[in-house]
Amino acid sequence: MKNGMIDGRVVHRSSWAWLGLILMAGFGSGYAEASELADTVSAVKPSIVGIGTYSPSRRPPSRLSGTGFVVGDGHYIATNAHVVDIELDDRKKEQLVVFVGTGNNPRVIPATIVASEGQHDLALLKVSDSLPAMRLSNRKTVREGENYVFTGFPLGAVLGLYPVTHRGMISSITPMVIPARSSGQLSAQKIRQLRQPLMVYQLDATAYPGNSGSPLYDPDDRSVVGIINGVYVKSTKEDVLSDPSGISYAIPVRYLRELLSSLTGG
Repeated sequence: MKNGMIDGRVVHRSSWAWLGLILMAGFGSGYAEASELADTVSAVKPSIVGIGTYSPSRRPPSRLSGTGFVVGDGHYIATNAHVVDIELDDRKKEQLVVFVGTGNNPRVIPATIVASEGQHDLALLKVSDSLPAMRLSNRKTVREGENYVFTGFPLGAVLGLYPVTHRGMISSITPMVIPARSSGQLSAQKIRQLRQPLMVYQLDATAYPGNSGSPLYDPDDRSVVGIINGVYVKSTKEDVLSDPSGISYAIPVRYLRELLSSLTGG
């Protein structure tokens, strides 16, 4: 059998065959992983909605304030409480709405806030339409080093309503409040939070303000493990910084499960 040369060494023809098989196996594994993630994103996107307001007399009539995702029986939308902290203008018939679909003409569905919980910055909306819901994970916690995915609207509706997906690793499970450097930086609220610190997920992926309310989910089983929070956590955890960092955070999903159970009894 003919031989070949690699770095000046003689390599038997059968070794070339083994090398080809190894390269093909590695390529095939990467392709399969990418294909599975593509399938996951495609399945999840119908459950991702925009959240904002609609006023028929305004131009443009729709304004996007954040992201939400469908949970429960398909009539509930989960998001951050600060996303729906909006003062509506009744004179202009302004409504709180969710935007369903993609493109420049999404379906607009009126929504009602049915639960809001400030401690974990979570809110639940209810809509009349039944939409495909995401499953909330029953895991007690996640592990540092695990990879997850989040989908939302980081740029709002500037370029049309097109959900964007990011992949990131849990880089740390960290308390939302860090100890103050001096007693002068302590407030009554911070003291309470330090006594029972809320542990949040720190990600190595960048989330933008429009991502607030996006689901952080497992790429394998599509279950939600957290809710992206780009404002509330950052303002609390990074209040000692003059400029906010590019770090992203997520609220563990167990708090959302508790809020949903308080409504549905499930």
